[in-house]
Amino acid sequence: MSEEKATDFDFRGKIDDDDDIFKSAVESPMTDTDRTLHGDDEIDLNDDDDLDLDDVVQQTISVNIAENVHGENESTIIGEEGQQNQTRPYVSDSPPQAPTRSASTIGADDRGSTNNETMKTVDNEKHFVEITVTEPQRQGEGMSSFLVYRVTTRTNIALFRRKEFAVWRRFSDFLGLHAKLEEKYLRKGRIVPPAPEKNILGTTKIKISNQNEGQGVNTDFIEKRRAGLERFLVRTASHSVLCIDPDFREFLESDSDLPRSTSTSAFSGAGMVRLFSKFGETVNKISYRMDESDPWFEEKIQNIEALENQLRKVHTSIEVLVINRKESAQSTGSFAKSAAILSNSDEHDGLARALAKLAELEEQIEQIQNDQANSDFFLFSELLKDYIGLIGSVKEVFHERVKAYQTWQHAQQVLSKKREAKSKLELQVKNDRIAQAREEVIEWEGKVERYQEDFESISRIIKKELDQFEVARVKEFKKIIIKYLESQLKHQEELVKYWEAFLPEAKAIS
Repeated sequence: MSEEKATDFDFRGKIDDDDDIFKSAVESPMTDTDRTLHGDDEIDLNDDDDLDLDDVVQQTISVNIAENVHGENESTIIGEEGQQNQTRPYVSDSPPQAPTRSASTIGADDRGSTNNETMKTVDNEKHFVEITVTEPQRQGEGMSSFLVYRVTTRTNIALFRRKEFAVWRRFSDFLGLHAKLEEKYLRKGRIVPPAPEKNILGTTKIKISNQNEGQGVNTDFIEKRRAGLERFLVRTASHSVLCIDPDFREFLESDSDLPRSTSTSAFSGAGMVRLFSKFGETVNKISYRMDESDPWFEEKIQNIEALENQLRKVHTSIEVLVINRKESAQSTGSFAKSAAILSNSDEHDGLARALAKLAELEEQIEQIQNDQANSDFFLFSELLKDYIGLIGSVKEVFHERVKAYQTWQHAQQVLSKKREAKSKLELQVKNDRIAQAREEVIEWEGKVERYQEDFESISRIIKKELDQFEVARVKEFKKIIIKYLESQLKHQEELVKYWEAFLPEAKAIS
């Protein structure tokens, strides 16, 4: 298993997973009723403004303990430190068999799953969800083939049925999860981490390559996607609300196939509706300017815009640096080959030996330069690209707040007209219509009050989300910068070691 990352601080027909080149858009306005968590642990998500993970877990634990004390004959053994002693849960090790993906091929029976997991005593230690995405495997043949990824999870959150588990998921499953989370939480002001973008060209190359070539062709594309999917899940798991969402937990835990998501296809009916909705949203963003009365939001919007512009500039510079390093590595490799040929043709033994050693040295330097280019790309370039996408999510929640404000203001305008109409009827003494007019005024007064509460609620949530976003951003950038510097330092130390080893060969030429 690759190094685990803690959450400290994301086919229809011939082409399925990557046929949608458009991002998902919010299609429905804010409503008074949202989904609730299903299953045995039902929690109201309408009141998630002050939702606390510790409270949710503790409430679930209390309920399960009470049920088992009064009705269960099975005893639960508690260790000295308050941890429940149980066997290691079943982890599926076999990928699904192509071309069909049945429950039996993705996972076995839920032998290690038990609701008694929530009975363990929760100490004051920090809850965690560690997720890794590994072992990308190609399933199927030709244009109907696709890649699956092994998603491994370790957690101490009691809402999950097991402590450690693994499932197999395809790219469209990740997009479906993102669409569900965005649909439920974006309109409420929650920042949903973006999923990796589709790449029709890269996916098509994977599909048309034969099975033997697939192991060595497009490995950069596969690794880039794998890492992006892992970061998407890690960032989602680090969110105190999203990490206990039932769809997210089902994605991580369910050994069976997930329902196929049709909303991620560009050429489906939902995809066309989403396209037109996205166009309408863009027009609305351009045409409507909200009179901002909160200085905090006015400052944050300007800061986010400036941050996005600077990140895009740095990202462009890093991409140029990656290209230059790879070109330098190619030039170094060419020089190594030329030096090797020259060493074979030189009649002076000492000089020929030194040239041969120099050729070996240049080959080693070529590898180091390629490693540096990979470090630039996978550490810095991908991080910057992720945060450009995250800032896009931040701007989306800002726009949801604007939409809530528009709804509130529209209701106020309608209420004013209803009041004017009622006053005219009262002046005209039209008693047969006054009662209805009064009911309409009362109805719209309630709507105005409710829409105002919605606007104030989303404003409060966005402020909390932005504070958490800033903390996570600084923490993650610090972590990546340190890792990047350590990598570069290691490369420089290797260069010094290689040159020092070559120096005696050069001095030995006589």
